[in-house]
Amino acid sequence: MSRRVIVVTAVHGPTAAFLPEAHKSLRAQELPPGWEWHWVIQEDGRTDDVRPHVPDDTRVTFHQGRPGGPGVARTFALAHAEGPYVKILDADDQLTSGALARDLAVLEADPALGWTTSRVLDLLPDGTTAGFPGDPDEGPIERGAVLDHWQANDFRAPVHPATLCVRRDLLLALGGWMALPASEDTGLLLALNCVSRGWFSAEAGLLYRKWEGQMTGQSAHVDPVERRARMAVVAARARALGSFGWRHPPAALGEGDG
Repeated sequence: MSRRVIVVTAVHGPTAAFLPEAHKSLRAQELPPGWEWHWVIQEDGRTDDVRPHVPDDTRVTFHQGRPGGPGVARTFALAHAEGPYVKILDADDQLTSGALARDLAVLEADPALGWTTSRVLDLLPDGTTAGFPGDPDEGPIERGAVLDHWQANDFRAPVHPATLCVRRDLLLALGGWMALPASEDTGLLLALNCVSRGWFSAEAGLLYRKWEGQMTGQSAHVDPVERRARMAVVAARARALGSFGWRHPPAALGEGDG
């Protein structure tokens, strides 16, 4: 398999104009010798709104499909993900310097780790950034730790799913992202945490754009009836995975946590 990190981005019309800035953050990444990145941009729909904003770069491919939300678009993009690792990058966000190299260093060094996350800085409308307290210490994240924290803290995870870098085979084994209108990335994070140890990097790896059009800022996202339903199915999936005893990697490889 090629020594390639596949960067997956779901996009629709309102976020398309941010693609050039995301591309700029990708072009600034420096990878170890022999490694490369390939950016798969998947439109959630078939319109004429996105293509004009897709960068002209041989390392970028653009695809369209039936609309179904960001989770469906990202999962569609996996059809074009030929590489051992998949990195998430939302269309309106940006990677920080060295983010991909840090993810690679962790996953290449320890095959028992299935995924990585990192610290996030909010990117505010005036161009400034802001952090927030409560990040865990740098290091491994044991199985079940994210789920426990999420359930004890009003469904707030201790690490951000928008920073995920994950082994492609593990991502496929879990079926990609959840079939939900929102929280599909949190559902994936919790599923990963229930079957595999992960890693948190204390160095900021993502600039998370705050703007009036982002999906998490819309009223539907915080509708209490829908939110309860989303959280219920996310939790049920994670608990079911944890109860089956399936682990990544196989026990023969060892995980160091008993």
